[in-house]
Amino acid sequence: MANTVLQATTQEIQKMKEAYKAFIPASSPPGSIFTAKPPGCTITAYKSGKVLFQGKNAEAEALKWNIKPASSASKPKKDKPAHAYAPPENVGSLSLIGSDEVGTGDYFGPITVVASYVPESKLELLRELGVKDSKFLNDIQIVSIAKDLLHTIPYSLLVLNNRKYNELQAKGMSQGKMKALLHNKALLHMLEKTKNEKVDGILVDQFCEPGVYFNYLSRQSTVVKDQVYFATKGESLHLSVAASSILARYAFIKEMDKISAKTGIEIPKGAGSKVDIKAAELIRKHGPDFLNDIAKVHFANTKKAMNLAHGKRN
Repeated sequence: MANTVLQATTQEIQKMKEAYKAFIPASSPPGSIFTAKPPGCTITAYKSGKVLFQGKNAEAEALKWNIKPASSASKPKKDKPAHAYAPPENVGSLSLIGSDEVGTGDYFGPITVVASYVPESKLELLRELGVKDSKFLNDIQIVSIAKDLLHTIPYSLLVLNNRKYNELQAKGMSQGKMKALLHNKALLHMLEKTKNEKVDGILVDQFCEPGVYFNYLSRQSTVVKDQVYFATKGESLHLSVAASSILARYAFIKEMDKISAKTGIEIPKGAGSKVDIKAAELIRKHGPDFLNDIAKVHFANTKKAMNLAHGKRN
């Protein structure tokens, strides 16, 4: 479906609203000023000043207003394809399922993986909701945006709790393989949820080479392979990955809050010195085995915390 985005002033949007008043339905999408549906086109004006024209007559309808199209200068530069699974140049405008994970570098807390589906028709809405790479959002923003996303797009969330993580790691499974298994399972769930939707492809936020990823899944009975793309910084290429990143981070925050409530102390994120101090405090209070349920015990933080708990220098 063709689409054109204009950057309009408040006055221009009001003129449009007046001109299209005969085609404006009773309700409009969240974050919008109005939606109109003249023949062959759907027009949605947003509070940011962007006006989205979609449909076979989108370009012709947009040209009537003699307004400069929204600048595309801020679009991220695409790296040269490094493998056969690189996404196409127009990936940002497709209807995609995207997946991402959170918690892999944090000592405390689980790994959370989310796959979500964002159709082309909802890309502008997600931008209006503030969807972007979760690394550039604080926890308050994450929670606010995620609560909107929960009711806006279909998604699949998987949480690998710490006890199971530690069991798998003790048996020799790498974190990379755990992530591959989780991504594949989340993508299978999403393909089932979107079997009646138009899905142009799947974008996985790349954490290893595609060949390694599929090798991790070699013993799985069902592996998602068709139209699968891999890209680092996938959040900057398509909003499905960005939305998945936000939802995964939101789930991780909630899990960390549970750990804080369970331990009675505020549990820090990451894997720095503050983590060592809190882990040492928990070891002194509950013993080292207590960490199995709330931390990734193979991290170097465990040894550092043990030393701190027993008054030794790291």
